[in-house]
Amino acid sequence: MAEVTLDLRGQPKAEAYAELKTHALAILEGVDDDICAMATMSCLLHHAFGHLWTGFYRVVTPGKLLRVGPYQGTLGCLEITFGKGVCGTSAAKGESVVVADVHAFPGHITCDGRSASEIVVPVYGRNRELLAVLDIDSEHKNTFDDVDRAALEDLVSWFQHRTA
Repeated sequence: MAEVTLDLRGQPKAEAYAELKTHALAILEGVDDDICAMATMSCLLHHAFGHLWTGFYRVVTPGKLLRVGPYQGTLGCLEITFGKGVCGTSAAKGESVVVADVHAFPGHITCDGRSASEIVVPVYGRNRELLAVLDIDSEHKNTFDDVDRAALEDLVSWFQHRTA
């Protein structure tokens, strides 16, 4: 399975995410390493949907600071303060944030000027502690919606519910 790179562009979103989740769960079976799982999910999501930037910002100081973790794409911002930008807002609120047009989001942090829309999903651990946020950027406006939000929240629930 490791040699398979999914390209799910062109499939209905719900079906694409279901296939991606099945693939991810099979690869991550028996894994108990957050960084390994973040790297794997970043890779799978990035290539399956052809996003501009796909990755994680890890909590390094709870309630205060996020630091770039495993990702795919151009150079990311190295650190983001809770409450700043889309990632920091998601971390501070503990909820997903879907942004149709990043240029209309107050305080948006531009890591790649080509970014036009973004989704950020909080990632919780076994004890409901915030581990990270999953950040995905698109170079097209209005890329993400509630289907993406629900599917990505479901995918990252792996960190809370893993059995390894």
